[in-house]
Amino acid sequence: MAKPKPTPIEYRNYALPPYFPIVLVTGENWRISEVPSGTLHFHNCLEIGLCESDSGMLQLADRSHPFQEGDVTFIASDIPHTTYSSPGTASKWSYIFVNIEDLLSPYFPLEVISSKDMLQNMLRNYTAVLSRNDYPEVYQLVKSMVEEMKQKDPNFQFSVRGLMLSLITKLMNIYDARKNDEDIHLHENALAIAPALYYIRKNFMLDFPMDDLAALCNMSPSHFRRTFKGIMGFSAMDYTKQMRMKEASILLRTTEISILDISEEVGFHSLSSFNHHFMETFGMTPMKYRKQLSCIRDKSVLKCTGWLPSPEESSL
Repeated sequence: MAKPKPTPIEYRNYALPPYFPIVLVTGENWRISEVPSGTLHFHNCLEIGLCESDSGMLQLADRSHPFQEGDVTFIASDIPHTTYSSPGTASKWSYIFVNIEDLLSPYFPLEVISSKDMLQNMLRNYTAVLSRNDYPEVYQLVKSMVEEMKQKDPNFQFSVRGLMLSLITKLMNIYDARKNDEDIHLHENALAIAPALYYIRKNFMLDFPMDDLAALCNMSPSHFRRTFKGIMGFSAMDYTKQMRMKEASILLRTTEISILDISEEVGFHSLSSFNHHFMETFGMTPMKYRKQLSCIRDKSVLKCTGWLPSPEESSL
């Protein structure tokens, strides 16, 4: 009997603003089809979903979970998944994509939490569908966050950060109480290369052997290279360069740091190498990029393969 082909997996990257690393997608464009896409996808950040109408299924690598109106979904980065609605419906959603650590660190560094190891595990491995009836406080916190980000009243960023801290506290309590419940904690659905992805995102500015990434994933170097490219569509080295280019573009847009210092800060040892890779990625020099885009704060950055287009160009 032929071995069944694995479900295709797509990588979607959200470019989160550095000064407020959280993005809301909402509105009529964010309705989910009743037709399963046949492709799983994963993100570079935490996804929090609020189902606003109808019902359907959240599909993970090896199992599915039903959802209905009022449910909140919590999906850590690097966990492949997809969503589809019940027959004859098109469920409406609001989604929050966020880097929790960067969002809270200016006011509340997560290192001060006594159970920080549990928190890190939750942020990297946790997937849950939480109903409004069973977890009304979670629903209300997410609903309030969505409304704050829609309205954007003066100082709404402070309110959103406070609501997120309250939400994470609630989720930690739920996670701790149910961490052995397979219906809510799905570590086995995390990508085999998730440790390498996490390490690259945290250390892209450093020089490290690719073989170290293989060791993090408990793979041989050759198997790691094949697996990484099979999932991502490009190599771990290319992904590291993407992270460096993303950070460089943010620094060019939002700071007055010299281009030489930026190149060194993101991990390049020569300005000529930095300029070459930047030109290859963006089609212009760092200096021209800064002149054209330094006043733009909310735009998506990279448009290369694997980076998510705008909502008008694609659906979730």
